Amino acid sequence: MDIKREGVAKKKRIRMAIYLTLIAAALGLGSWRLSLLKPAAPTVERATVWIDGVKRGPMLREVRGLGALQPEDIIWIPAAFDGQVAKIVAHSGDDVKAGSVMLVLSNPDMQLAANDFEWQVKQAEATLADLKVQLLSKTFDQQSVVSSSQSDLQQAALQKEKEEQLGKMQLESELSVKLAVAKWEQSANKYKMEKQKLDIQQESVDAQLGSARVQVDKLRAAYTLKKQQVADLTIKAGINGRMQEMTLQVGQRVKPGDVLAKIAQPWKLKAELKIAETQAKDILLGQKAEIDTRNGIIPGHVSRIDASIVNGTRTVDVRLDGPLPAGAVPDLSVDGVVEIERLADVVFVGRPVFGQPNSQVSLFKLEDDGKGATRVTVKLGRSSVNTIEIVDGLKVGDQVILSDMSANDVNPRIRLN
Repeated sequence: MDIKREGVAKKKRIRMAIYLTLIAAALGLGSWRLSLLKPAAPTVERATVWIDGVKRGPMLREVRGLGALQPEDIIWIPAAFDGQVAKIVAHSGDDVKAGSVMLVLSNPDMQLAANDFEWQVKQAEATLADLKVQLLSKTFDQQSVVSSSQSDLQQAALQKEKEEQLGKMQLESELSVKLAVAKWEQSANKYKMEKQKLDIQQESVDAQLGSARVQVDKLRAAYTLKKQQVADLTIKAGINGRMQEMTLQVGQRVKPGDVLAKIAQPWKLKAELKIAETQAKDILLGQKAEIDTRNGIIPGHVSRIDASIVNGTRTVDVRLDGPLPAGAVPDLSVDGVVEIERLADVVFVGRPVFGQPNSQVSLFKLEDDGKGATRVTVKLGRSSVNTIEIVDGLKVGDQVILSDMSANDVNPRIRLN
């Protein structure tokens, strides 16, 4: 016979509710625990990153720049007159000596003008000689008149003296004495005037000859200038050097100001470095530098700092203090390093890829086990070519990754494999 069981269904429902509650609580607890877990750190190959240790000690501050060797002195030879290239003696790359002919220009009009001035000078000199003869002849004529007047005066004086003595002895009339005196006075006045005319004549001679000589000198100076201009059509080197540029052709016409040639001394070179404006602000005249020509390193010092900024860089000239290595020629590409200062005792590390002086950057610092790295904020100070000062955020002995880690900017930690 069946026995009726009461309350079984109810108990089943209660057990089911308990089970569901426990399952829900377990799921909630698991979700909460999962939410607390950090995302898995990405893995980076150790061999692909650059790791350096923080050190303490002296640090040499330097700035680096690219550039080229350039002649210290370049002589540009421009055309002074219109002309036509008649002959080319020296070409690009040829060695020239001071005074040697490089090319010859021609200008028929200038040659004709020089010849014309030459004939004008000869004509003026002949005119001067003729004038000198004429004036000398007139002077001699006047001197003759003066001499004749002087002789007449002397005779009149003797006659006057004679008449006066005879008059005293009552041997001549008073009228004869007066006539003798009048004649003497007339002769004296005439001699005086003729003497003045001779003096005036001499002054006139000097003035006319001076004017003629000025004309001769003027024409002679013009002729000398034209002759020098014709001579200047033969272009000569002013210094010993090497022809850097010669692009003219025989028959080509040139005008004043056109560059005919460029001469440099290849054994006297300097380095022109292009240095970023942010780094060039610390460069001073006289600072030591080293120039790498890929065939040797040459010591030098800063000799000029360009005041202008072009494309974010400033030009710094370095005068070379050592001998040039083989193959050092103008326009040779070089690297240069300028020594800014020597810091005696600072905390420093290798310069990160994006590390700028006096800035704050984020770097990955290696953990103690070396298997991972955590992102830290580092304050940087003064910088050099390959090193930079640590102001805050790292201590001596810390290992940091200096490579470009921008691909992991969102990750606070990485694993090293």
